[in-house]
Amino acid sequence: MTPSFTRRRLASSRRLACTLLMLATAILYRSPASAQDTYPSRPVRIIVPFSAGGSTDQVARTLAEGLGRLWKQPVIIENRDGASGMIGSRVVAESKPDGYTLLFGTQTTQSVVPSLFPRIPYDAQRDFIPVTELVSIAQLLSVPASSPFHSLQDFVAYAKAHPGALTFGGGVGATPHMTMELLMARADIKLLGVPYKGSALSMNDLLAGRLDAMFDVIMTTLPHLRAGKLRALAVTSANRHPLAPEIPTVAESGYPDFVTDVWFGLFAVAGTPPEVVRKIADDSRKVMNDPQRSAMLTQSGFRIVTSDPADFARYVADEDSKWRQVIRAANIKVD
Repeated sequence: MTPSFTRRRLASSRRLACTLLMLATAILYRSPASAQDTYPSRPVRIIVPFSAGGSTDQVARTLAEGLGRLWKQPVIIENRDGASGMIGSRVVAESKPDGYTLLFGTQTTQSVVPSLFPRIPYDAQRDFIPVTELVSIAQLLSVPASSPFHSLQDFVAYAKAHPGALTFGGGVGATPHMTMELLMARADIKLLGVPYKGSALSMNDLLAGRLDAMFDVIMTTLPHLRAGKLRALAVTSANRHPLAPEIPTVAESGYPDFVTDVWFGLFAVAGTPPEVVRKIADDSRKVMNDPQRSAMLTQSGFRIVTSDPADFARYVADEDSKWRQVIRAANIKVD
């Protein structure tokens, strides 16, 4: 074998080795756009930090079904309930920031619990990235059908004249409780709160006339209104609700900017690549705005929102500030 032939073989081997190295490097260090195009390449989990069967579960499973069809990958709902949503939220906070474990967060888990409990095993603001708000649900302030109150103004006037005489129900820190605390602060009234383990129990006592008033979501309250067992004084949405347009808003009843709809949204782990967050948000909007799914949820009382990540992040920050002020002013503490 001649020296020149040997040199040519060595040069050819080096070129082949360099080509293979460059190819391996390109595969290993794909561009963000390429990484986005391949997401998701395996099943995605959505952790719902509440028990199955409720309104959160209904929306989460509607979203998961649509994303699964769109992504051609299983999107699995896992219910990890307990500790006011903290158990499920912790599972997500401790997962890898790759977009494959997402949190189905709510007003309570992201904006109330962090200020209500002195110690939680994660940071709700720093450990999660808001992806998109999905839906909101209006609440109704209702009284028993036998109540003498026929408007929010009547209710507030009596409460001002008789501090602490009127009762309301709801779990400590739950949305019905927090909304009534906000109304008491805005209207400068004092009511007597009766703690319950769940809104179903307090609703039973409201129907029986053992409570004077209660906030609850429209889908729960509306059947009792239609049956003549309750009377609604006001709705918490910015505008009158299409399912009950006869009920005035709290804002038009004398308390401007009083909007306390319950909201549900999707959150990713802090550190998740921005392009993955954007893809999840964009595809979630496609699913939620599908005419068939949208109509089904709207008929159940939901309002489809689907904000982008930046808008949702600002909204979550505003909600956190609002409820932190309410909790501090009312000196609400949970051990």
